[in-house]
Amino acid sequence: MTTYTRAAGTPLTERQEARRRRILRAATRLAAQGGYDAVQMREVAESSEVALGTLYRYFPSKVHLLVATMYDQLEQLGNQLRRKPQQGMTPRERVVDTLLRAFRGMQREPQLTEAMMRALQFADRSVSAEVDGVSRITTQMIVTAIHGDTSVRPSTEELAVIRVITHTWHSSLISWLNGRASIGQVRVDIETVARLVPEPDGADAAARA
Repeated sequence: MTTYTRAAGTPLTERQEARRRRILRAATRLAAQGGYDAVQMREVAESSEVALGTLYRYFPSKVHLLVATMYDQLEQLGNQLRRKPQQGMTPRERVVDTLLRAFRGMQREPQLTEAMMRALQFADRSVSAEVDGVSRITTQMIVTAIHGDTSVRPSTEELAVIRVITHTWHSSLISWLNGRASIGQVRVDIETVARLVPEPDGADAAARA
């Protein structure tokens, strides 16, 4: 994936990309240790060994930084899923498996998950590029789960279904983080919303038999 600067829309050089990766790793460490409040821009700059002004050129605020961190985490998950694709499952089952694997990964770092989800909730229009990136990569993960193929272009109807699935997944994560939903309830919510995914001809009848 080519990474672009926010201002000019030009690709980053290798050195700039390495600097950006250090910043994201520093933000991830701080968030994993103390959640949203632990991510202070000055500490991120010191930990990643960049000047504070340089950090702000890459990420104008903590919200920008943490939403970008969420994109980074989802990208890593997508790479893992592609290395270990699901076998012998229906499209609905693949969607459930993908989202539960993502949820299990986020369970392992609850403070990091809390920080990223809070940033996503706080994001205003100035963070639209980063939020759109998170939306695109989440959509691509679900499209790949449905079709078993990264090159498929979803239809308008399918994109509507994916938006509902994504909203449910995010809401379930927030409910779990806030202690309002158990892990079992999150699974039920994901399994329920995955029923919106059309199954191949005959699959529904076979499941009911």
